[in-house]
Amino acid sequence: MDPLQNIYVGLGSNQGHRFDWLQKATDLLFEEVGRLVKISGVYQSPAMGFAGEDFYNAVAHIETRLSPQEVLEHLLSIENKLGRVRSVNGYSARCIDLDLLFYQQVVLDTKTLTLPHPQIQNRRFVLEPLAEIYPNLRHEPLKATAQELLAQTTDQSSLTKLAKWLRNPIKDLDLARLKYIAIEGNIGAGKTSLARMLAHDFNGKLILERFKDNAFLPEFYKDADRFAFPLEMSFLADRYQQLVEQSTQYDLFRDLVIADYDRFKSLIFAKITLSEPEFTLYQKFFHLMHREVPRPNLYVYLAQSTDRLLDNIQKRGRDYEQSIAPEYLQQIHAGYQTYLNSGEIGSPLCRIDITDLDFVHNRKDYLIVVRRLLAH
Repeated sequence: MDPLQNIYVGLGSNQGHRFDWLQKATDLLFEEVGRLVKISGVYQSPAMGFAGEDFYNAVAHIETRLSPQEVLEHLLSIENKLGRVRSVNGYSARCIDLDLLFYQQVVLDTKTLTLPHPQIQNRRFVLEPLAEIYPNLRHEPLKATAQELLAQTTDQSSLTKLAKWLRNPIKDLDLARLKYIAIEGNIGAGKTSLARMLAHDFNGKLILERFKDNAFLPEFYKDADRFAFPLEMSFLADRYQQLVEQSTQYDLFRDLVIADYDRFKSLIFAKITLSEPEFTLYQKFFHLMHREVPRPNLYVYLAQSTDRLLDNIQKRGRDYEQSIAPEYLQQIHAGYQTYLNSGEIGSPLCRIDITDLDFVHNRKDYLIVVRRLLAH
């Protein structure tokens, strides 16, 4: 998963319902570019470089996984969707203007993109909202912070801050009301990636399965018959311990908690890997241990094709997983289907077919998944 990058985008409008244009652009930035961390107030400023109506301006801090060029392409696309036609003949009135001001501390100079934006230091309508949300943001080529550039700028335009604020679209996605979400699926379905993304975006507490600490797992893939029982028992004990510890640490009635597994995962895998006598004994331990463990408020199952599971497994590069056979994944899939159809979950079920979705690399797909969760 590509790391998140911090970017700053300037928004402006001096045509029609200016505030509404800024809000529409803000909504599309959220949909296409990334999570809006912070949005400045809206400032009214005189048109610069031409005679026209006053502008409304703001700056947004966004986290994105897009490259600088991809961000630029999305900004131009959003402008186009909102009816902006860029002129090659200098400045003119426009319903929306989006400028990439900073992309981390990247310094870039190409035919299509210069970073940081070359006019930042000359534009009070950029510096004032930027200094409002991040006064210490450093402009490396100029060796100065946003606050220092604001104090030094020769632009003496008079700005007026509006009494209303742009709404962050994430406020319309109330994932916190679900309280405790368990994400399940086959090996390589993307459970952990989705759990991490949701916990980050919605300020959730994260519970991740501690498979890396299980010494039996690599041995199991070498000799399943020999190591299946100690593997499943060790997972059973560790999952139980972790869920009990976390449910004690977190208030499941007040905190948003997101886990990349559910307790019944133990039974699903054990049913496949253990002999019948071993599984009978295993079930007794499971039901004794898990009677008091809270159930999630939403059980999410990510359905994925075997081919894509194998592709994901190969890409993440865990040596001991590279020998996993398609037949084993199909057995796991069948085990999950039996469980999901059994009525034993005890939690609302959200099945999401992600065969044609790439929520890690495509923000629109990610938001499709988020909205599917919220539909429950």
